[in-house]
Amino acid sequence: MKLVLFDCDGTLVDSANVIHACMERTFEDFGFELPALAHTKSIIGLTLDIAIAQMLARAVDDEIAAMTARYKEHFMLHRENGGVLEPAYDGISALIAELSARDDVILGVVTGKSRRGLNAILEHHKMTPSFFTTRTADDCPSKPHPAMVLECCAEAGIDAERTVVIGDAIYDMQMAASAGARGIGVSWGYAPVDALVAAGADHIVHRADEIAGLI
Repeated sequence: MKLVLFDCDGTLVDSANVIHACMERTFEDFGFELPALAHTKSIIGLTLDIAIAQMLARAVDDEIAAMTARYKEHFMLHRENGGVLEPAYDGISALIAELSARDDVILGVVTGKSRRGLNAILEHHKMTPSFFTTRTADDCPSKPHPAMVLECCAEAGIDAERTVVIGDAIYDMQMAASAGARGIGVSWGYAPVDALVAAGADHIVHRADEIAGLI
C-alpha cells in the first residue's frame, strides 16, 4: 500500500490569478506597492501569514497578521460575489478517479490553504470522497515543515518511505525530503523545473497522465 499526497494550488487547481488578485487588493489596502504576479507565484504553497511576510521580506508581526485577515476577507468576497472557482488542471480529475479506484493506493492532500478553502475546491470538483486524509494551514506548521506528511502517514498507517508527495513548489519537495518521502514535481505549476530538481524532486512530470505509472 502506498500513500499519495497531493498539493492543491498549482498542482490540482490553477489558483494563481485568484490568489494574486486578493494579494494585490490586500497590499493596496495597507499602502504597499502592488506585487508582481511572479512574486505572488513564488510564495504559493506557504501558509498565508508566512507568505505575506516573505513577500515583504520581514518577520510575521501584528501588521502581517492584519494583512492575513484582510486577504481572507477579500478571498471570501470573491467567492460570495460569484468569482470563478479555481479550475482543475487538464487530466487531474481523471487521474484522481483512476488512483482512487486502485486498491494499492490511499490519497491525501497537503496544502497551505485553509481547511475551508480546500473543502470548497474538493467539493466543487467532486473530489472529496477520493481523499482519505488531508492537512491544511489550519492543522500544521507551514511547508516545508514535515508535519503535514507525517500526520497523514500516521492517520493512514503508512510509513513515509512508502509515501509520495506530488507538488509544484520547492516547499513541497523540501517537505517530502524532510519527511523521508519521495517527491514528484509537476511542471505545470508555479516553480521552475530546475528549482524543483534542486529542492529534491525524485521525478518531474509534464502531464497528469504520467503520474499513475510512477506510483
